[in-house]
Amino acid sequence: MNKEKTMMSDTPATAYYLPEPSPWPLLASITLALMFVGAAVMLNGSPLGTFLMGAGFALFLLVLYGWFGTVVRESLAGLYNRRVDISFRWGMVWFIVSEVMFFAGFFGALFYARLLSVPWLGGAGTGWLTNTVLWPEYTAQWPALQLPDATHFTLAEHTVGAWGVPAINTIILLSSGLTITLAHWALKRGEHRGLVGWLLATWVLGLLFVVLQAGEYGHAYTELNFTMNSGIYGTVFYMLTGFHGLHVTIGSIMLIVIWLRAVRGDFNPRSHFAFEAVAWYWHFVDVVWLLLFVLVYWL
Repeated sequence: MNKEKTMMSDTPATAYYLPEPSPWPLLASITLALMFVGAAVMLNGSPLGTFLMGAGFALFLLVLYGWFGTVVRESLAGLYNRRVDISFRWGMVWFIVSEVMFFAGFFGALFYARLLSVPWLGGAGTGWLTNTVLWPEYTAQWPALQLPDATHFTLAEHTVGAWGVPAINTIILLSSGLTITLAHWALKRGEHRGLVGWLLATWVLGLLFVVLQAGEYGHAYTELNFTMNSGIYGTVFYMLTGFHGLHVTIGSIMLIVIWLRAVRGDFNPRSHFAFEAVAWYWHFVDVVWLLLFVLVYWL
């Protein structure tokens, strides 16, 4: 069943595989440009923008399917050696580092609002003049449901509590981190059935997380009147949890693809970087959610 090969015995360790000229980088650039142009046109009120952005996204998915398909076929053909494997690993490491910086920006906004802006508007430090002259009735509190000027904002009745769906989703993601680890152990022991079964459990848990979060959003919007327009807390809340939910969705899709490859028998105990890359990504998603649960929902 195992199809994936290594080039350890076929190619010198210092050799590096050079792929044939490929149209995928150019096509990916075109589809990304189409998406961004469509988004810009849509923000300017033209219905054409929605079509352009949707078409660009659909074509981008096709490019990803073709590009990754090419990489998989090259791997199964035994064209990659240890040096290529190392470059793949470093590429994934730096990709995750960029994701860390992405979320660090939003967590920075959260801390700036919570520790600096809101106390300042409430009169702390050098903000006493702002509070006295502009908003003397404003009292600093977090979550910032009371707004200095609510004219252009939606006032929320309550925030989303930590001990409902967020706590359940925390258990789900922690469980998925365990199941993907068990899948990795099964793969290294050559246990095909265990690999497939634990991977199946992992992506099912991931999709369950997304479904529950969508339900939580619906409850917040319709019953709590808590939207992105509910001041800085609402904006930061939905930016952080929304982008994390997007990452869980993407990660679940990646897990499904890896699961299908595992069912097909593409991996063996010696060569399975694709599995490891997705596992690293999934553990990163788990860690970000733990920070979200503690810093956004709980504290």
